[in-house]
Parts: sequence; structure tokens; C-alpha cells
Amino acid sequence: MINYLSLKAYGKINLGLDVLRRREDGYHEVRMLMQTVGIFDRVDLTRAPQPGIHVETNLYYLPTNENNLVYRAAKLLMDEFKISDGLHIRLKKFIPVAAGMAGGSSDAAAVLFGVNKMFRLGLTTAQLMERGVRLGADVPYCVMRGTALSEGIGEILTPLPPVPQCHVLIAKPAVSVSTRWVYENLHANDLTPEQHPDIDAMIDAVRAHNITQIAKHLGNVLETVTIPRYPVIRAIKEQMLSDGAIGAQMSGSGPTVFGLFTDSDAASRAYEHLRYGDGDENGRLARQVYLTDFFNTAT
Repeated sequence: MINYLSLKAYGKINLGLDVLRRREDGYHEVRMLMQTVGIFDRVDLTRAPQPGIHVETNLYYLPTNENNLVYRAAKLLMDEFKISDGLHIRLKKFIPVAAGMAGGSSDAAAVLFGVNKMFRLGLTTAQLMERGVRLGADVPYCVMRGTALSEGIGEILTPLPPVPQCHVLIAKPAVSVSTRWVYENLHANDLTPEQHPDIDAMIDAVRAHNITQIAKHLGNVLETVTIPRYPVIRAIKEQMLSDGAIGAQMSGSGPTVFGLFTDSDAASRAYEHLRYGDGDENGRLARQVYLTDFFNTAT
């Protein structure tokens, strides 16, 4: 019997993000290159003798009821398999919240994995992914992790070879972006061909294991909406590039920006500039800055 599990829920970035069209059901059809990075939330699960799901977090503003994806993930499996034991979930957040890094989806994926293991449900990874899409389009990917092509509304996943390692600088400015607002203002059916990233070229670069070509083909169509509204995103990209990034891009619907660096000194220099600015709060472009790398499950 397993009474306690401590899990890591890894964040993701989008090496490429294209929106093909808005469907009649209101969802957007996407084509994305997803990549796990080394920043993670800590998810601790403890079996409890009394029925019920109890959630605690280190961030006061996060819900601890059914409005939190970790609660819903646990309830989904516990209801399906009629688990009468209780579960205590302790969530310690490090991935920036509402930042385009799928932190909530990754937390939910970790709970699905943990409940399956703790209560010996016997579900395969594919079966967990099938259930995960009921919680959110990014959850199946967060169950799988690594490097993948994501299609449909995000639930059709094709694993790709691991990308070459490099330094990944992640910076979130002091703004929050509504994913719903971004997609509502995208007008995907009116985009010009030049506004769409070349996802096929990115796939070729990944398969060729060529980090320079990967950086060259970074592209996120949602920048056409988010950057005009939040110009600090462009400023962060420009700072990373001026400090030696071989590529920089907004992740998801933003506002988080990531930069790829092959030179450790350049990555450290960019970190210092973004983290401390001119030495005062007003001179900082980003509120949260992390220097990490890719997390490749196949390596």
C-alpha cells in the first residue's frame, strides 16, 4: 500500500505554435511543437482515512476546491474507480501562474499519475492521457512530456526525438494574460500566410537534432495578439537576443518569454539583466526569471 507520493510537475514551452482555424464549435485547431523544461511544481499526495479531497497550496490566491485542476484530476479517477479513501494534495508552485507554461495542466497530470499509482488502478499512460483531455487540452501532453507535435485542439500528440540540450532562460513580466482573450482576438481565419510559423521546418530541425535551426524557426502566431497589448514581451525578447540568445519567443498565449542560449556566460548575463535590471524594481523587465534547460524524458 502506498500512503505518500512526492511528484514533480514540469512546465512546458512552445517551440512553435500555429493556429490553423477557428472551428464551428468555438475551439481552435492548432499545430504546436511542445517541449518540457526543467522548472517544476511539487505535488505531494497523502492517503487519508477519511473520505474527501483536500488541497493546500503555497499561493493564497489559488483555489483549493473543484476550481483547481488538481482537485478535479483526483476526483475524476476517484469517482470512476469508487475510491472511498481520502486524499490530501499539497501543491507547491514554482512554475509561473497564468503564464503560458501549462503549470495547472502539469499539476493535474501529476495527480492523475499519482492517484493511478497510489491506488493501483492499473491505467496505462495512454489511458491517463485519454482521461486527461477531459480536464484540459494540455493535460495529455503533460502526462506524456518530452518533445511532441500537438494537433487538433491539442490532444492529438506525436512524440518527436529529444531536442539538443541548451540553456533556457525563462522570464515572466508583471502582467497576466487571459488565454481566452488572446484566442478571441486572434481572428485565425484572417491571418496572412506570413504570420503563420513554419511548423514543418521546426519538425525537420528537431529530427536533425540541430539547435541552431530550431532557434531559427521559432514562431508563435499568438504573438500577433499579445505583444501589441503587452509591449514588455517584445522588450524581454529584445533583451535576450541582445545578450546572446540564439532565439527568443513568447510561450503559449503569454506573457512568459523564453530564450535559447548555447553560451553559458551569455545566458547568465541575460539572467542578470532581466532579474535585476538597473538595480531597482522599476528597471526590471521581468518579475520572475529562471535559468534552466530542457527536460527530455527519453534521455
